[in-house]
Amino acid sequence: MSEQSTNLREAVRQRYAAAATKVTEGSSACCGPEPVEADENFGSNLYAADERDTLPAEALAASLGCGNPTAVAELREGERVLDLGSGGGIDVLLSARRVGPTGKAYGLDMTDEMLELALANAARAGATNVEFLKGAIEAIPLPAGTVDVVISNCVINLSVDKPAVFAETFRVLRPGGRIGVFDVVADDTLTVQQRAERGDHVGCIAGALSFSEYRAGLESAGFSNIDITPTHTVADGMHSAVVRATKPAAGTDPAGSCCGVSACCTPAEQSADPSVTVSEAKNAAGCACRH
Repeated sequence: MSEQSTNLREAVRQRYAAAATKVTEGSSACCGPEPVEADENFGSNLYAADERDTLPAEALAASLGCGNPTAVAELREGERVLDLGSGGGIDVLLSARRVGPTGKAYGLDMTDEMLELALANAARAGATNVEFLKGAIEAIPLPAGTVDVVISNCVINLSVDKPAVFAETFRVLRPGGRIGVFDVVADDTLTVQQRAERGDHVGCIAGALSFSEYRAGLESAGFSNIDITPTHTVADGMHSAVVRATKPAAGTDPAGSCCGVSACCTPAEQSADPSVTVSEAKNAAGCACRH
């Protein structure tokens, strides 16, 4: 990692450590913790009132995101969810409620202060199906195929190595898994310099990818069914956006057609139906990869 990248990552860590400390110290005040993000484009005000009412005040106060990924990820009972850059735990706690006792919600963060706050918030909420991990989103400390869904809330734009984030996200998802994240995305017409003029990297602006860059990054990592939809403007030409994509299911060819086989187009491929050959299964499915 270059010296500039190391410095940027440390600046991000310091900002979030300071935010966690502010919330922790404020929780002992007579009126409770004050939100660390007052901008209407960021923070807990982007969550529905009935969701906010179920969460500890400290989780709400520590919210620094630009949306509500749990509202767009279509979480289901029993699923395993990973939140990249989980901060004070607001999205982990909401995810844990949605997936229920048979599911699990992981939170990943690189900041000790935020992890301590998140653990305290999980205890306040009585959440037992959660686990918080320390690490970088560019090197997720989970085995491949661990989770069904990856969410994130205005964190990927902070990374100094977004291709690594996309590759790691793809790796830890099971085949057929999906992402549902909020992030800051720039208009394709804005140059890197113009993005920097609209805000610093630590403030979620300068590090943002453009719409086309974001799509290309996900495609390069192997994702399909990519959809990037802006929700509201956070600066001139910069938007909070919902990003959805899918890791192709096993037995799916690059064009997205079901091949009717497992490990399609590899030496280990086998027909899903033992009564037919691999070639017959591919022909019947109209697979683009028939040999």
